[in-house]
Order: sequence, then structure tokens, then C-alpha cells
Amino acid sequence: MNVDANGNALISLEQVKVSFPVYQGGSRSLKKRVLFHGSAGRIGRDASDQMVVEALQDVSFALKVGERLALIGSNGAGKTTLLRAIAGIYEPTQGLVITRGRVSPMFDISVGIDADLSGFDNIRLRALLLGLSAAEIEQRLPEIVEFTELGDYLEMPLRTYSAGMMLRLSFAVATCFAPEILLMDEWILSGDAHFMSKAETRIRNFVDRASVMVLASHNLDLCRRWCSLGIWLERGNIRAFGPIDSVVQQYQAYVAAVDAR
Repeated sequence: MNVDANGNALISLEQVKVSFPVYQGGSRSLKKRVLFHGSAGRIGRDASDQMVVEALQDVSFALKVGERLALIGSNGAGKTTLLRAIAGIYEPTQGLVITRGRVSPMFDISVGIDADLSGFDNIRLRALLLGLSAAEIEQRLPEIVEFTELGDYLEMPLRTYSAGMMLRLSFAVATCFAPEILLMDEWILSGDAHFMSKAETRIRNFVDRASVMVLASHNLDLCRRWCSLGIWLERGNIRAFGPIDSVVQQYQAYVAAVDAR
């Protein structure tokens, strides 16, 4: 188990299992339920003989200060479910999830957004949802504004923004206070090359200031650049955990073998 200088991991999962009940067993409704949760986990039964989708099974690992973890695997492998379990959105069916420090989840750029409010108002609204006080927000506002490079658009309602502009605003707010734990899903990859370069520099800076990042992504090159560790998930199980290059190589070898069949 990876621990910090005080003997504590910032993120610790012990034999975590996450299952989603399926209330209608028909093939069509079952497919919709599985797709809704983004999981292709194993279909099973719980103690009450209720049909469930086992999205995560016996997941255990820990992360210490300064570590950057990539979650890799095919669609439905359990990457987003694992992120949401770490964030406290999904409660484990079994096992234990422990986080120490402020968590900044970046799963959906529309969360905490009001399309009729200006960029400035949405910065304040989203920052409040992340737990910043009004004084902290005003103190950080100039730096957030500069990072977004949105200029006069911040005076305009968000319904006039492109997806790329929304991304800039959301990312700037989520990373303005260097949270102890940053959780990111695939949507961060929609930025243009200039923004991605700025985002990578920003992430490296605050991770170096004693934070942890967990990124779920299909972009293996980005995972190698941004992360030091990797977890390969397959149908809710950890197939490999270790240095990012090693995990990516194992995953690529597996994919190549499957494609060659």
C-alpha cells in the first residue's frame, strides 16, 4: 500500500465491490440499465436473489502524495464507476473507500452550470459547489479568468459558449485551488492542442505541490505523459496495477492478441 509521510494514503480502496440492481430482467431493459451505468460488468445475484450488474469486483489499491494514476480499459470496464466510487457518488456494495483531503471531481462540464448566467457568475457558482468560500473565490478569480483566456466572453451567458469554451471554464475552476485529490474523466481530452498543453502544465504544477490525480482515459499516450501509475480494468476487475509504462504494455499486448483472433 502506498502511504504518505505520515503513514496515510490519500486514496485507499479495500476490496471494493459496486453492484447495480436490475429491477426488470428483460433483455432490452437489462441492456439499457447496464449502458446507463457505463458498465459491462458481470451479471450476478445478490443475497436477496436480486439480479445485479457487478460493475466493480474486489478492487484494492492506494495512492500517496504526488502520484498520478491512469485508469485504462475498454468501454464498460469500470473506469467511470471507479472514479465515482472514489468521489463518494457511488457507495460500495462491499469494501471500503477512504479519501483524505479535498476532492475535485471533473466528470461532467454541465454540473453546477446555469446557461442563462454569465461566465463570471458560473465561475462563482461552480466554485461554491466545490467547497470554496466567497472570499476564496474572489481571491482566485483573476487567476481563473486569465487561465480561461475567454476575455469579454465571461460577461456573456454560457448558452453562447462552445463546448471548448465550457471546458476551459470548468477546468480552470476545478484546478484553481490545487485540491488534494483530482478526479478526471474522458471529456478533458476534448480541448484543443494549446489548451491541452496549458492543462498538462497546470496539472503537473499542483500534483507536485502534494496532490493526487486519477484520470480515466482511452488515450494511452496522454496517460503515459500525465501519469506515473496505471490500473488496467477489465469487466470491473483489476488486471494490472503498477508503473504506467508496464500497465500500458500489458494492455496493448492483450488488445493485440484479441484483435489477432
